[in-house]
Amino acid sequence: MRRILYLEPVGGIAGDMFLAAGIDLGVSPDALTQALSGLNVPGWKLAVSRAVRHAISGTHLDVVLDAKEAHPHRAYADIRQLIEAATTLPERAKARALAVFRAIGEAEAKVHGVSIDAIHFHEVGAVDSIVDICGAAVVLELLGDPEVHAAPPPLGSGTIRVAHGQMPIPVPATLELLRDVPVRFEGVGELTTPTGAALLKVLTKIGHPPDFIVEKVGYGVGTKDFRDRPNVLRASLGRVEAHATEGLWVVEANLDDATPQLLGHLVERLLEVGAKDAWVAPVVMKKGRPAHLLGALVEGGLREVVVDTVLRESTSLGVRYHRVERHALERDWVDVETPWGKVRVKRGLRDGRVLNAHPEFDDCVRVAQAAGVPVKQVMAAALAALTA
Repeated sequence: MRRILYLEPVGGIAGDMFLAAGIDLGVSPDALTQALSGLNVPGWKLAVSRAVRHAISGTHLDVVLDAKEAHPHRAYADIRQLIEAATTLPERAKARALAVFRAIGEAEAKVHGVSIDAIHFHEVGAVDSIVDICGAAVVLELLGDPEVHAAPPPLGSGTIRVAHGQMPIPVPATLELLRDVPVRFEGVGELTTPTGAALLKVLTKIGHPPDFIVEKVGYGVGTKDFRDRPNVLRASLGRVEAHATEGLWVVEANLDDATPQLLGHLVERLLEVGAKDAWVAPVVMKKGRPAHLLGALVEGGLREVVVDTVLRESTSLGVRYHRVERHALERDWVDVETPWGKVRVKRGLRDGRVLNAHPEFDDCVRVAQAAGVPVKQVMAAALAALTA
């Protein structure tokens, strides 16, 4: 049974909102604090409270420092050393936190035109951001390591003052982090922070979630109170039932640059890997280009195998699939005698009545070749023998 965590950044996303949403789903603040206690950073604690935004109640979280840091700016190498040395962090959480910091470092390096080793994290290098990012990785562990999906985040608008001075919203690092994924340019103020963007890019799949059964819903409440939307991150935790991927699926791809030889090979390969049927049909694509529709009917358990085969062995850059239903006749095989030899016949039945019958073509070919007669005569004789 797959576990699913679906994040909806209604008011945007920041690191503290991610942690707050996890706590609202049932993660223990004490367990979270214990897992983060091995980080060798100045004194801090989690301050958890209830808050309301636009009549939606949820959990608000602050990382409270004992005193102001003397050196809040850290290099990527320093942060990596901190995380790797934290004995209380689970190994998978370490790997995820390091991946988030590396994504931020690479985005900052790209924006500033320097190497990642030359990057010094300013706001993101402070203790509260380190706790937020490592804490997000721990939250996923404490939730049972679900598969994480997210809706496209709103980025906001306006300007904001950061360590480098006045910056447009979204700040360059946020936009760089979210290249190649769906986003929404809407809202006023900074709705998605660089930390929030990195958590989405590294830890989630941004787009439509799979169908799943929601079991718990949590709300992480942000600090600001926006006029046009509730400043909350909604997190839905649930499961995909084992039978959700079962049934029959049609996998399709449009091909406008495949040779006839390749198309024939693809049909055979799809049948070899387990498709129940495969076909090629002529279509006309954009700009009047003639092309072919490659399709396969497959049981759910083999869907990914068929998708992988299409992507690896065809010229397509993508596939689509959708679930289908069918009503199939009951089937059986019977042997019939023809004047030239035995042939199998496949029968289709409903409520015990034979509605369709088809001689096995390979049998008919074998018998016809041995007897030196046309295949069509053997097929006709097989059908006649069936009804005799």
